[in-house]
Amino acid sequence: MSAQAHAPFLRRHAMITGAGVLAAALVTWLVTVQRMRGMDAGPGTDLGAIGWYVGVWVTMMAAMMLPAALPMVLLFDLISHERANRGKRFASTSLFVAGYLGIWTIYGLAAFGVYRGIAGLHLRPLAWDHSGPYVAGAVIALAGVFELTPLKSLCLRHCRSPLHFVLSGWKDGRLGAIRMGATHGTYCLGCCWGLMLILFAVGVMSLFWMALVAALIFAQKLLPFGQRLPYAFALGFMALGLWVAFAPGSVPKLTQPNAPAVRMMHVQHSTQMLHRKPGSRMQP
Repeated sequence: MSAQAHAPFLRRHAMITGAGVLAAALVTWLVTVQRMRGMDAGPGTDLGAIGWYVGVWVTMMAAMMLPAALPMVLLFDLISHERANRGKRFASTSLFVAGYLGIWTIYGLAAFGVYRGIAGLHLRPLAWDHSGPYVAGAVIALAGVFELTPLKSLCLRHCRSPLHFVLSGWKDGRLGAIRMGATHGTYCLGCCWGLMLILFAVGVMSLFWMALVAALIFAQKLLPFGQRLPYAFALGFMALGLWVAFAPGSVPKLTQPNAPAVRMMHVQHSTQMLHRKPGSRMQP
């Protein structure tokens, strides 16, 4: 195919790919809202059985990350088709996205393991009515400190300007697409793990905090002034940590784990887990 004929094809394909990614993000947002409605129990929310949790987590990550990853996906797709037009091996964009989400799935499994390990110790100081607000506040403040580290700066630069990575680190074929997606996902994880830490601290099943964190991720990766946002995030997260630690009841949209309604929800959630049939899907 000539260069003149190939250019319109690439534009059409980019539009289709972009529309597909955004449609997938929209669908996963709708599914997440449906599955997580009424599940927010605040800090220390029970993550449920691992199968149910992984399904929810992967859907959440697709909803939160795909819009911010769209420029990278389009860039990968463009170069893949350009190389294929020159007779090189084609690299699947869908496998690139799968590798990217795979890294976030591993992170989610690691977080699940840490949660289960800590919960199994039954540490009284971590209870919300004991030192829980101070622990949650300290975790949020730690995320603020991370925003000022060289690692954060390095990973954010990669996420905002991935062209050098794509051109210098290209891997051919299906396995290459997965490896490139996983590498980009690792940089993204390095950039955003602090924000995800905040999500766990305030309630991983909270639709409000999930939407807020997703908006912050989108802003720092895609807005023109995004490279300066970590400084604002650092101050904001430290202030939020102090607020949660010393006046958690006044924090908007922060569910109090010891509220009567939340205790009732925990009872209903546990009952569903005990009585559902093996292999069945738990409904929120």
